Amino acid sequence: MGVKLGTNAQDDGARDVEAYLARVPEPARTTLKKIRATIRAAAPKAATEAISYKIPSFQYKGALVWYAAFKNHCSFFPMDHSLAEEFGEDLKRCKILKGTIQFAVDRPLPKALVTRIVKARVAQNEAKGRG
Repeated sequence: MGVKLGTNAQDDGARDVEAYLARVPEPARTTLKKIRATIRAAAPKAATEAISYKIPSFQYKGALVWYAAFKNHCSFFPMDHSLAEEFGEDLKRCKILKGTIQFAVDRPLPKALVTRIVKARVAQNEAKGRG
């Protein structure tokens, strides 16, 4: 179960995400913290954080987005391959694989792009009536 954003940081979801981030080496840790902050700002207040499939995720009326660090890259998972295609022009410097957006460990995705993708995912989940 996730934790409502803006609640006590001692809640399990946020604590689990913090523990995950603490294990990520620099510079990927700083990159993921920036991605997390951008997602948090773009997601509705009712969104929750959790570790899902062993990586950080945001949930809102179902799975919203995931993000993670790997040995040679970071990834952002918008949960819908069509979004990676829709924003393809803005993702030229990234590698796209089955809806996964891979980017350099020391170069977070642009805030405006992450915000647009998160808002698109929110709209998709709301349209599907999830939750």
